[in-house]
Amino acid sequence: MQADTGSQTNGQDQEFRNLSCLYEITRHLASATSLQECLEKIVQTLAELKEMDNGTISIINPTTGELEIEVAHGITAEAKRRGRYKLGEGITGKVVATGEPIIVPQIGDEPLFLNRTRTRGDERKKKSSFLCVPIIAAQQTLGALSIDRMYREGFGSESEHDMRFLTVVSGLIAETVQRIQRVNEEKEALRQENSKLRRELSAKNRIDEIIGNSSRMQEVFDMVHRVADSNATVLLRGESGTGKTLVAKALHHNSGRAAGPFVVVNCSALPESLLESELFGHEKGAFTGATETKKGRFELAEGGTLFLDEIGEISPAVQVKLLNVIQERTLQRLGSGKIIATNIRLVAATNRDLEAAVKEMAFREDLYYRLNVFPVYLPPLRERRTDVLLLAEYFLEKYAQENNKQIKRISTPAIDLLVQYHWPGNVRELQNCMERAVLICDGSAIMSIHLPPSLQSPDSLQTDKPLSLATAVENFERELIVEALKKSNGNQTKAAKILATSLRIINYKIHNYGIEPKHFKVK
Repeated sequence: MQADTGSQTNGQDQEFRNLSCLYEITRHLASATSLQECLEKIVQTLAELKEMDNGTISIINPTTGELEIEVAHGITAEAKRRGRYKLGEGITGKVVATGEPIIVPQIGDEPLFLNRTRTRGDERKKKSSFLCVPIIAAQQTLGALSIDRMYREGFGSESEHDMRFLTVVSGLIAETVQRIQRVNEEKEALRQENSKLRRELSAKNRIDEIIGNSSRMQEVFDMVHRVADSNATVLLRGESGTGKTLVAKALHHNSGRAAGPFVVVNCSALPESLLESELFGHEKGAFTGATETKKGRFELAEGGTLFLDEIGEISPAVQVKLLNVIQERTLQRLGSGKIIATNIRLVAATNRDLEAAVKEMAFREDLYYRLNVFPVYLPPLRERRTDVLLLAEYFLEKYAQENNKQIKRISTPAIDLLVQYHWPGNVRELQNCMERAVLICDGSAIMSIHLPPSLQSPDSLQTDKPLSLATAVENFERELIVEALKKSNGNQTKAAKILATSLRIINYKIHNYGIEPKHFKVK
């Protein structure tokens, strides 16, 4: 009777420990967002509450198809790396392959036990019991959960009880793995959707007439699309050659006024007397030489866009009249008292510091505020270096086609020079540079020698020391050899013929410059 009572008490204690352990495990599983962290807490809980040593969870690597230890309690990182098994290999591999649990009363007596982790070498650990159960989700075995237990007499009934308990735990792990996988799949789907939307937005924001993928230009594209449909006055700021005229055209063509005229006035190209007449028009006989009535650019731009380039160069007298037109939306031709209403979208551009001009009283403050309703800053080319190669390739294709030349690419040294140069003349300078290079190039690639000397000066290369003659010759030789290897698909004999030299010299140079011909073989 007393033995029965003691056995019942032990069973109740064991049941309580099982429930406590399952409670802790389910608590960890319920709050799990990281699979690794969750599994580590499970094997730690098994060790603390169930005295199950060396708790290990192995998962199939989808890439290699091998079982790899995901988490393990009580073994080193090096031992974890060694614990890899093919399906069917060892006890763990057999459990995953068959989907059936395995109990080993004493590890040392089991020939299937491979001890890859080398953690059970001493005699005491060889007498430990080993239990391994599969982790199955949606009728697919994902991995295995295994533990060590100190071998005890009467192992059979206790081991069966432990096996049922571990099977329950493995089922909970499988459910959590599925849940976390679903969450990760949803996150990945959201990430891909977000990436797709970003690409679509980027494509939508792109302006066909303007080349550029840099973040600075994406900001410009975004600003253009934001203001295009409004009638707000836009002031384009930036250095000469940054593409202000192209942006002004883009504002017009992306607006509701696209069907109307786009009229350009370069304010710095006309003297004050002619500029006033060009802008506002004049009546016949208004001044000497006015032999007929002429409409001004404001009238010619009716229903469309008027682009005033170099607005910072206009005289104080023209500034006053321009301010009145912008404020009142009406004008009077020179020599006429008739008031004419205007319906235009005004875009202005300048490379001057208008704020400084206002302080110096060279530009009217009230006109400045009328123009500066929606400023858009165009970055210089040196601040958007990722666009340099994109622009260079665009101009290469354009001028090669115009001049009927079969130039397909830009050599690596030439690319280096283009990217390192500071481009004081911005995109306009790059355009002229590529046109010149195309005209003097007789091969299939733009080489560094085809670029203007200004790009190869010490200042442009941002170096304190000019190249020595020997270094310059080496760079040129290396470039010629690389180009020849590219043409010959890495064949050194053919490269030697292209360069009209001997194979021995080519091989010597290739070895001396550390060039790898195999890198130029097209597979």
